[in-house]
Amino acid sequence: MPARRPAARRPTMKDIARRAGVSESAVSFALNGRPGVSEVTRDRIRRVAEQLGWRPSTAARALSGEGAATVGFVLARPAHTLGVDSFFLQLLSGIQEVLAERHLGLLFQVVEDVEDECAVYRRWWAEHRVDGVLVVDPRTDDPRPQLLDELGLPAVVIGGAPDERHPGMSTVWADDAGAMASVVGGLHQLGHRRIVHIAGMSGLAHTERRIRTLRAEADRRGLTEVLSVTTDYSDAAAVAVTRRVLGAAAPPTALIYDNDVMAVAGVATAAELGFSVPEDVSVVSWEDSALCRLVKPWLSALSRDSAEFGRTAARELTVLLDGGSDRTVRVPVPRLIERDSTGPARDS
Repeated sequence: MPARRPAARRPTMKDIARRAGVSESAVSFALNGRPGVSEVTRDRIRRVAEQLGWRPSTAARALSGEGAATVGFVLARPAHTLGVDSFFLQLLSGIQEVLAERHLGLLFQVVEDVEDECAVYRRWWAEHRVDGVLVVDPRTDDPRPQLLDELGLPAVVIGGAPDERHPGMSTVWADDAGAMASVVGGLHQLGHRRIVHIAGMSGLAHTERRIRTLRAEADRRGLTEVLSVTTDYSDAAAVAVTRRVLGAAAPPTALIYDNDVMAVAGVATAAELGFSVPEDVSVVSWEDSALCRLVKPWLSALSRDSAEFGRTAARELTVLLDGGSDRTVRVPVPRLIERDSTGPARDS
């Protein structure tokens, strides 16, 4: 592994004073809105501070060099998709449990895209807001690892690939490929040959892994009527895709949804279209939750301890904050729990 580069140096009041040709006390007066400098000098100092990318520290601990005692977590997803997402609620619960034991705060922010997420990291770094970050939803072409390396912010990637290593960045990963293989294998044994995977967001590394595995398992078994359709994880998207695929001349006999919310919406949509679950179409949810047991029929689902996933990631970040080495940690493969929503294919 290449050595981690030194942390990028934050601009200081001394840098501003040198660039503006004034004393450090004048910089302090100008940036803190105190009297003692002329308006012309104040404006010049503020322009120099902006050019250098200086931001005020938001915590006295940061000013004293003791750190912010806070961990950052940014989620770049459409806000409307998060209200009932059980995975992230459980994940955050596990993260908070470990951070509370260490008296560390959690700074959480939702943004529209990865570009905005990178801007948040830059701002947090400049303002001394966080000591490290937890990174979710790795992308196939991801700018975040390089940025965090340049900033010198310790980080843990949640859901990354075991073969993608970055200096100073640990990875906690789950075997999405193995989980998808188990689902396809189970459906194949039940006689299903037409399978549609209603996936999450395109560009996410775990979405691409699941799609690739589905394709590979289908090829291995000689299944020619298998496909994946990406969505934004919302119930509305699940309804639209379910209507489309079940309205085909040869509709699928099995549907795999990438989260519980979409699976519940899919079951309701199938019923509206006159399909019986599982007699006409089997349904599998990638995430297990109480939702899967509040519908009729109960949903077959991949089960994992999402809170423990969060606890593991938070522990690995505290290792880095304590000066430990980055590493890759695997969590157990999600386990398929078969309930009433899966059964033999009618035409098998």
